[in-house]
Amino acid sequence: MPKLDWIQKVLVLGSGAIKIGEAAEFDYSGSQCLKALNEEGIKTVLINPNVATIQTDPRLSGRVYLLP
Repeated sequence: MPKLDWIQKVLVLGSGAIKIGEAAEFDYSGSQCLKALNEEGIKTVLINPNVATIQTDPRLSGRVYLLP
């Protein structure tokens, strides 16, 4: 899909609460999403209630909000 130049910022909803057997997959996919958007020069805002995820690393997202 070609890059849409008018998109400058994206809101990403984090994986949320951890469930046994599911946490790693959702955290990984969300962090890969943030990484890909950053590589395209698109600013990101992450909302995730779980501080213990890779997604909340400030190097992956421009702004992080730890909200339920």
